[in-house]
Amino acid sequence: MNKLQLFFLLRKNVKLSAKRNVMFEANQYGKLIGFIAIAILSVEFIGLGTFFGWLAAKEQTPELVLYFMPFLLILDFGARFATQQTPMMLVKPYLLTPISKYSAIECFLIQQLMDSGNFVWMTLFLPYTFIVWCGGMTGWAAIGMLCLLHLMVLVNSQWYLMVRTLVNQSMWWWALPAAFYGSMIVPFFVLSNSQIDAVLDFISDVISGHVFSWWTFAIFAIIFAILFAINRRMQMSLIYDEISKKEKTKLKHVSEFQALNRFGQIGEYLKLEIKSTMRNKAIRTRFIQGVCFITFFSLMMAFGDMYSGSFSRNFLCLYAFVFFGAVNLTKVMCPEGNYIDLLMVHEENILTLLRAKYYYYSVILLLPFLLMLPPVITGRISILMLLAYLLTAMGPVYCMLFQLAVFNKDTLPLNEKITGKNQMENKWQGILSMVAMFAPVIIVFIFEAIFDTTIAYILLIIIGFAFAVTEPIWLRNIYRRMMLRRYKNLEGFHSTR
Repeated sequence: MNKLQLFFLLRKNVKLSAKRNVMFEANQYGKLIGFIAIAILSVEFIGLGTFFGWLAAKEQTPELVLYFMPFLLILDFGARFATQQTPMMLVKPYLLTPISKYSAIECFLIQQLMDSGNFVWMTLFLPYTFIVWCGGMTGWAAIGMLCLLHLMVLVNSQWYLMVRTLVNQSMWWWALPAAFYGSMIVPFFVLSNSQIDAVLDFISDVISGHVFSWWTFAIFAIIFAILFAINRRMQMSLIYDEISKKEKTKLKHVSEFQALNRFGQIGEYLKLEIKSTMRNKAIRTRFIQGVCFITFFSLMMAFGDMYSGSFSRNFLCLYAFVFFGAVNLTKVMCPEGNYIDLLMVHEENILTLLRAKYYYYSVILLLPFLLMLPPVITGRISILMLLAYLLTAMGPVYCMLFQLAVFNKDTLPLNEKITGKNQMENKWQGILSMVAMFAPVIIVFIFEAIFDTTIAYILLIIIGFAFAVTEPIWLRNIYRRMMLRRYKNLEGFHSTR
């Protein structure tokens, strides 16, 4: 079997695997929403490509798009973190087969290069290239520029894959993209205006003078080949370490959290939540990412003017409090799917677990509250806004997210970062996450239109407090509905372990 035949065979197996997944029907709703979003985005890109193409043709500067490429590639890099996973989980079933493991890795890497997400940017590049070609650019030059632009996107996909894999191993690898992108941004803050003008003139001369030369394409082709080779070698090495459970273990003191013993069974489940956050890679990584993101946006709000608008301030303030719930509670009961049978032994065990989770994530809200104090100190946001969104997250948002405990039935691997599944398991996870992120802000603007800002936040505080004090009622309701679906959920947990 040659590599081309292997590629089509593995591609066919991936499609069959997706169809056989127990959540295939539910994932179709998420795909439909994704297709609609991509369609809307494509229309906007066509408009931008047409506008910039017309501008480039008018000014006789066909290389104009290259001045914007760094910003587009940064946007592409960030978007991939939200929509694209590393493909290495697909290799796991083939590690014991007689086919070449490196050939399988290469096939899945090539399959990622052919992903439709890499071609979305063509909705911007094609109209731009067509218009500059109509404006006097030669046909071969237009084709060459189009190929160069797409090659830049492919290089960016390999750069993302390398960074994503390293970050999955250790959060310290975030220093790599931070240093790379920081080296491009920091000079504009430390150089004088004349020096910045000189740098921009030099970049402009290089782009206008050499962008259509053959060696520009050759340089990006070499970069692509190097990153592809690095990913090929690194992915194989790391996936073997993960499959074989190879870990560096060191002895350390384990806290017993004896202060929680006074709370009985709820205290034991609180210990479980704390130790899960501390020990399990998947949960710990999401927690550290949340702290980093919230700290970054807090400092930007406090000392920058980028997020000075009313919507930006409200959304980022809400985002700080909703983040931990949106990334963890959307998969509520999925980690427990590994030992769900044990939780079914005693009556109302799961109800006690849900209460412990609610108390734990309510206490966690004190962390974003502290991290968001710098904008309060600098006068960018009010303490009333912080309290309003804290209680909104603790009340209606958590009440809504805990409803997913009724529908979630996919076991979440605790430590597999590369081979584990990390996508949305059902349509409600994506829908409720979006509602949690945007609905409170929309409600605030409605209240502000009817009353004023202070009254709007006071009303949010009242609503949030009402949901918080009625927690025993709605949690018990969730527990009862879970029990009605317990056999169906158990089947799902067992089949996805």
